Amino acid sequence: MEWNSFSKEEFKTTISKCNDLSISGLDKISWKILKQVINNDLYLIFIINIVNACINLGYWPSYFKMLILFIIPKPNKILYDSPKSFFSIMLLNTLGKLIEKIIGERMQFHSISNNFIYPNQLRGLKQYSTLNTNSFLTHLI
Repeated sequence: MEWNSFSKEEFKTTISKCNDLSISGLDKISWKILKQVINNDLYLIFIINIVNACINLGYWPSYFKMLILFIIPKPNKILYDSPKSFFSIMLLNTLGKLIEKIIGERMQFHSISNNFIYPNQLRGLKQYSTLNTNSFLTHLI
C-alpha cells in the first residue's frame, strides 16, 4: 500500500485536539506555541516536508526520541522496593508527539477501513465506543 504525503488538514485537525494546558515537552515547546506555528502555512509546509522525508527515508531522528523521565514515589507506601510504588512521567519532544499522533491516526484509519483489525478488537479504537461494543454484543446474542 502506498503511503500518501501528509496534508495540512491532518496536522491542523490533530493539533486542535491537544490540550493547551499540558506541560511542555523536552524541547520546551508548549502545545499553545506549536498551534501558533502550525497556523502559519509556511512553517507548516516545512514541518510536513520534514515528516514526509522521514517516512520516505524510513528514518526517525534521534531528536524525536529524546525524553526526560521523572520518577515520583507514590504517597503512603510502606516500602519503596517495588516499581509499583512509583509514578513515572515521561516528557517527550512536543513536535515528535504531534507527528506520532498523526501517524497513529492514519494507521488506525487504514487498519479499520481495510479490515485489518479483528472485529472483537474494540478497546482504544476510534468509533468503537461502548455503544458500538453493546451493538456488537447484542448482534452476537
